[in-house]
Amino acid sequence: MFILYAIPIGIVIGYLVGGRLERLGGLRLRWAPLALIGLAIQVLLFAGPIGTWPEGVVPAVYQASAVLVFIAVLRNIEVPGVAVIAIGAACNLAAIIANGGWMPADADALASVGGLPTGPSNSIVVADPALRPLTDLFALPAWLPFANVFSVGDILIGIGIAATIALGMRAKPVVAGA
Repeated sequence: MFILYAIPIGIVIGYLVGGRLERLGGLRLRWAPLALIGLAIQVLLFAGPIGTWPEGVVPAVYQASAVLVFIAVLRNIEVPGVAVIAIGAACNLAAIIANGGWMPADADALASVGGLPTGPSNSIVVADPALRPLTDLFALPAWLPFANVFSVGDILIGIGIAATIALGMRAKPVVAGA
């Protein structure tokens, strides 16, 4: 949920640098449906109980959905700000793959936001996660709406999203791949 804060931050910065919200309509992203499919799959996996998933299905599907989103991000790499999103997504994907399809979360960070959710989650706590610096080591303050744990990759994705929005509000329309 950390990444959700990037949207209003990007809009505010866009206005501060003289941008207009309507200009975002001129931003043309390629393969956006692929990214939306990947994100929708993650919502189905982690947003609530849909039933019992067979052993091993969740991590495999989570990894595949993250790859779909990453491919769509790479397809738009020339759009200002998206390269930062791609670096963050690569960090997260590396941590997820290296840890068997789960994103390890620091136990203290999780405790500060109330621990693991009671329902499905992409997070796990492990004693010695692979690629530890890329895992969910940080936590938003518990008093914030949507407080959750997050990683360096999430920070980069958030910065990239905010930059893409702010630059898209300021710039002439950009068409990916044109």
